Amino acid sequence: MAATTGAQASTADLSSSRDGSVDTIDPRDRLIVGLDLPSVEQAEAMVARLGESVTFYKIGMELTYAGGLSLAERLVGEGKGVFMDLKLHDIPNTVERAARQIARLGARFLTIHGYPQSLRAALAGVAGSDLQLLAVTVLTSCDDADLLEAGYAQGVKEVVARRALQASEIGVHGLILSPEETASVRKLVGPTMQLITPGIRPAGAAVGDQKRVMTPALAIASGADRLVVARPVIEAADPAAAAEAIVRDIASALSLVGKINQRRD
Repeated sequence: MAATTGAQASTADLSSSRDGSVDTIDPRDRLIVGLDLPSVEQAEAMVARLGESVTFYKIGMELTYAGGLSLAERLVGEGKGVFMDLKLHDIPNTVERAARQIARLGARFLTIHGYPQSLRAALAGVAGSDLQLLAVTVLTSCDDADLLEAGYAQGVKEVVARRALQASEIGVHGLILSPEETASVRKLVGPTMQLITPGIRPAGAAVGDQKRVMTPALAIASGADRLVVARPVIEAADPAAAAEAIVRDIASALSLVGKINQRRD
C-alpha cells in the first residue's frame, strides 16, 4: 500500500484547518527526522549525511537504549532541535523523576502517553525547564480494531479527541496524533497547542506498519505544525535529497494555504 498524493487535496482541504496555528515556524524546522537506527555510530553517520538539510531530530527508544542520550546532548550542543520520543507511562513518581532527568539534556520535546496521571506527573518533573511535553493520543499503527482488541470501548477518533482535550486542560504543550485527526483536533484545542504528526509518507512511498498516514503536503494543510519522518528519509538512497523534497512539500503547502486564506479574507 502506498501513501496518497498531496495533489488529491481540494481547495476546502487547504483552507481553514491552519487558521491561527503556529505558522511562524520555518519550513525546515517543521521536519523532524527520526533516527530510528540501532547504534549511535549509525545515527551519527546519518546526521553527517543529512548535513544542513535537517535541523531537528527524533531519538526514540531503540537509539536511547543503545546509548542515544549522549548523542542527544551532542546534537543540542550543535544547535539541532532534539525530540526525545520515549513515550513515558508508569506510576507518577517514576514518570516525574524520568521527565526531570530528560529535561537536563536540553531537548525540545518529550513524549508521554496520554494518560492524565502520567501527564500531570511529567509536568511536575519538567517544571522550571524549557522541555515541552507532547501527549501521545493513539499510535499511528493502531486502528479501531486494535483498540477494541486492547479493551477500549471507543474507536480511534473518540479516544484521540478525549485525550487531546484532557491534555489541553492539564496544560501539556502539544500532541502526537495521526494527520487524519489534525483538522478536527485543532478545532478542539485551539491555535496554540502544537500538533505533531508521525505517519508521514511521501506520495508513492510504502506505508509499512502504519495504518493512519498522509503525505507531507496534506498533513501540513490539515493543520500539523511539525512532521516526524524516519524511514522515507533514512532508508532513501540519498537521505539529504529526500529530506529536501519533504521541506519543499511543506513550504509549498504553507504557501498555497496562505494564498487561499488571503483570497478568503
